[in-house]
Amino acid sequence: MMTPRESAQLEAEVTFNGFMTATKRVSVLACIILCVVVFACNNGVETGPDATGSKYNGEVYDPRIN
Repeated sequence: MMTPRESAQLEAEVTFNGFMTATKRVSVLACIILCVVVFACNNGVETGPDATGSKYNGEVYDPRIN
């Protein structure tokens, strides 16, 4: 038969190990979801010298022209 101290120590170790396992799984899942979201939001963005899309036009947005 275990003493209350030994029983409490064993229960604390089991609980801590379960908590650490759950924390690691949630962290990995959050990183994977974040990577997927970042990739999905950046997918289709054109970059480079021959990219089409919205570009800054100084003549249109120049506040000095009235």
